[in-house]
Amino acid sequence: MGTRDDSDEAYVVGLCNQVLGETALTQHRFDWLLGDPGVGGRQARLPVDAYWPGHRLVVEYRELQHDRPMPHFDKPDRMTVSGVHRGEQRALYDTRRDTEIPAHGLRLVVVRPADLDADSRGRLRRNAQPDLAALRELLARPGDEDRGPADPSGSRVSRSRP
Repeated sequence: MGTRDDSDEAYVVGLCNQVLGETALTQHRFDWLLGDPGVGGRQARLPVDAYWPGHRLVVEYRELQHDRPMPHFDKPDRMTVSGVHRGEQRALYDTRRDTEIPAHGLRLVVVRPADLDADSRGRLRRNAQPDLAALRELLARPGDEDRGPADPSGSRVSRSRP
């Protein structure tokens, strides 16, 4: 098994560092981005994949398990502090990030395998030039508050705001 440094997430963050000309704070935790309370009432600070303070930007790399059921990651037989299995908790926390990050004056950009050169299993091919071009375009947008999850085919589902 590879390390986090070898992960697709680290690859994407590294390319974003190149595009932005600033090194991200990885697995950064904000005091205001909290998980659900545990039995003792404690709430863990939720990490974000990458935060660039100089750009007031957070990037989340969301692998396939963020948008479709995967028993290996979801652990449907084990409940979390949220009272749901891990897959449902991941969706709850993704939604929390989607709302809280912009609410705190930061821009959120969500990157998915389908945005880059990836195979059908969502593994990045690490084709740097096309991936850099795609990330330049994604990072140039205002933010992803209205960008919904991918459907199982990998295409985007738009979220309309009330």
